[in-house]
Amino acid sequence: MSSDERDIFNYLQTWGDEFINPKEVCRRAGTKKRFYDDPEWARPIMSAMADRGILESDMSGRYRVKAEPKKGHNKRWVSPDIEKILNDNGVDIEGAGDSSAADDHFESL
Repeated sequence: MSSDERDIFNYLQTWGDEFINPKEVCRRAGTKKRFYDDPEWARPIMSAMADRGILESDMSGRYRVKAEPKKGHNKRWVSPDIEKILNDNGVDIEGAGDSSAADDHFESL
């Protein structure tokens, strides 16, 4: 990802599942100078990110970060201490402590 894409991605991640107007992204994801020089700077970048599958848009043309595909419904985050206690007692925890999976997914795009 380029630095502009990363700025847009990080800004949209703060909004979660809410769709955001591109004008707001242009205003808030970059600097004030960038917005005043080119008020529409993020639109082509967001369109390209949507084409690559990083962002998704609604019918109004607003964008959000595309949800990560779910691989398993029964996986939950377990703290390392609890995981150790459970493993010592013979309970197998799959995917525990895998907090970098979301970042790896979007880095591969």
